[in-house]
Amino acid sequence: MRVAVVGATGAVGSVMMRLLEQRPALADGVVAVASARSVGRRLPFRDGEVEVRALTADVFDGVDVAIFDVPDEVSQRWAPVAVERGAVVVDKSAAFRMDPEVPLVVPEINPEEARRPPRGIIATPNCTTLAMVVPLWALHRRYGLQRVVAASYQAASGAGQAGIDDLWDQTQRAAKEEEAVTSGRAGDVLAPGAAFPHPIALNVIPQCGSVREHGYTSEELKLCNETRKIMGLFDLAVTATCVRVPVVVGHALAVHAAFEREVDADEARALLAGAEGVVVRDDPTAARYPTPLEAAGSDPCYVGRIRADLFDARALELFCVADNLRKGAALNAVQITELVARQGRS
Repeated sequence: MRVAVVGATGAVGSVMMRLLEQRPALADGVVAVASARSVGRRLPFRDGEVEVRALTADVFDGVDVAIFDVPDEVSQRWAPVAVERGAVVVDKSAAFRMDPEVPLVVPEINPEEARRPPRGIIATPNCTTLAMVVPLWALHRRYGLQRVVAASYQAASGAGQAGIDDLWDQTQRAAKEEEAVTSGRAGDVLAPGAAFPHPIALNVIPQCGSVREHGYTSEELKLCNETRKIMGLFDLAVTATCVRVPVVVGHALAVHAAFEREVDADEARALLAGAEGVVVRDDPTAARYPTPLEAAGSDPCYVGRIRADLFDARALELFCVADNLRKGAALNAVQITELVARQGRS
């Protein structure tokens, strides 16, 4: 297949290019597309290079799948153009996720939804949602999920390169001004950067995205609404508090999940260990549990701290971590591309 990556030079797009590079059987040709400031750059790819092209209608000529990692408004404008030119679009933005005619796909959960999308567009979920729904799906099939209460710990890279730059710049500044930071004068040396409303270094910020209805943020609403759609549980009670933390890569969530039936923690642990796309790290007595540093650069959703709720026999507590740039974004899009390729060959 011939695959276009729109947003190829961004934090997620760069990971997509590496994943496609590692899959020669999937993509025998790649078109790298980015904003005007990147046009003409040459990106290493396999044994050669690809030149970054501008986003115009003709870049989609001869393309089988176009993967978009761009702002919502860019996807809204250009995804239909790519479809008109004959491509299936796999979109990472939030532009189409809740469109009833656009499937929201996680290959470990609902791969059948990628078959013949009505509008020619397949959406991929928010990176925080992905870290949670893959393990929850394995538990739902056994116990019947009824309610989810989640708190996220989201890496700075979830805000793109600007978030990463803010974290590094502020951390370096704080290290040079230790006395000011520890004496309560952090505001003298740390100021909000380009990505967040407060300094992210040595801090946690209980706001991801913009504030919306009922005091929830856009990120919290995405997590709730996308979980329902992916799992096909449209009445599922889901609530969340999303928090930004000074981590470069790796989104984590502390999850309280309540079910229709009583849950055995050991059985749940075994179910998760056998689930596609999940790795269990769960021995707290040996300090064995998932961390963002372990998840960075790897494919699975890691799960640990698995334990029964002391006050509810039908509830379980767990801690989930995934690389937000890889499984949370690039890998899921490439896995969907693989589904489209298999469909084309069948």
